Amino acid sequence: MKRVLKAKKICIIGGCGHVGTPLGLAFASRNFDVTLLDVNPKAVENVNKAHLPFKEDGATELLKAHVGRNLRATSDAGVVKKQDVVVFVTGTPVDEHLNPKIHDVMKVLAAYLPYLNKRQLVVLRSTIFPGVTRIVEDALKAKLGAANLAFCPERIVQGKGIEEIFNLPQLVSGVNKKAENAAAALFSAIAPKIIRIKPEEAELAKLMTNAWRYLEFAIANQFYMMVEKQGLDFYRILRAMKDDYPRAKHFAGAGLAAGPCLFKDTMQLSAFHNNEFFLGHSAMLVNEGLPNFLVSQLEAKMGSLKGKKIGIMGMAFKPDNDDIRESLSFKVKKLLEMKMAKVLVTDEFVPGTTPLKAFVKESDGIILGVPHSAYRKLRIRKPFVDCWGCWRNG
Repeated sequence: MKRVLKAKKICIIGGCGHVGTPLGLAFASRNFDVTLLDVNPKAVENVNKAHLPFKEDGATELLKAHVGRNLRATSDAGVVKKQDVVVFVTGTPVDEHLNPKIHDVMKVLAAYLPYLNKRQLVVLRSTIFPGVTRIVEDALKAKLGAANLAFCPERIVQGKGIEEIFNLPQLVSGVNKKAENAAAALFSAIAPKIIRIKPEEAELAKLMTNAWRYLEFAIANQFYMMVEKQGLDFYRILRAMKDDYPRAKHFAGAGLAAGPCLFKDTMQLSAFHNNEFFLGHSAMLVNEGLPNFLVSQLEAKMGSLKGKKIGIMGMAFKPDNDDIRESLSFKVKKLLEMKMAKVLVTDEFVPGTTPLKAFVKESDGIILGVPHSAYRKLRIRKPFVDCWGCWRNG
């Protein structure tokens, strides 16, 4: 049986979001005293009412069990002073020129530096640009005289974060042995295996993981467009490729490759390599170009889309989830609007969209944006485009 560490006080800055909340709940379930610190008052209120405004398997049950006991949310930065461990979940976004915005991370750190002390373990959790851990180390040393700093990247799938925290290995790095050992001991309470590497290695490991996934989608999407443009069935070929052939069994299907991480992290990796990550840029052109191809496929079936009611089924960025951040379904919507179509959208997880029954009835043609489970077995009797391969026999 895994040894459970003596309870410590942990504060997660940015703790009421998709990364911080699953981590906080995981630690709370292991009897740590957890504070989720967030500048969003509505998010704080929701957590303290044991309500999670986004889909995360197992989170509601854990919230109800621990909120008000050993887990709470607040916007009071002063609580940082009382903590043994302070976790930052601010990642590095990219700007309009696809360059990493390191300043965003440092701005958040600067806001909380007055509340930190050198005895605390500081953990960077979200994806960051290579070298940022060392920059944060210098900032801590300048302010506190020492840096007890670790980078322990999250590698969870959206909506399955709690499950994966408990079941996947945790990469652990520290700017010195003391920080590395402290972080390893901390995460041993919730992770089945600890993998120790250097901060620079951990930073790159996270970016390379996401970039690899983005490239996997890109080659599938490129093959899809290549095959379908010739009037052939991509999924019929894919099934033949994978049938009892081990070297093709993990080949991805086509689909809109979106969300807040894959594109961004691929571009960060490119910036790290002086914009010479040519495979990454090619993957971006393919994945970001798929929406245009889907609209052209529907045009080939329906002719001009001007004035027609075109429905997009699924607005989240991935199946059976409610997260719409960076969803390419919205790019499809803009392209359809440029064609002067009247666009309808439906998504069972996204409030304010058209109910499914009315959506199907009113739409003249449909593009499958994301294949939620409820959509997979539908039989669509109108012109449709389905790059996911769900309705091939529909």
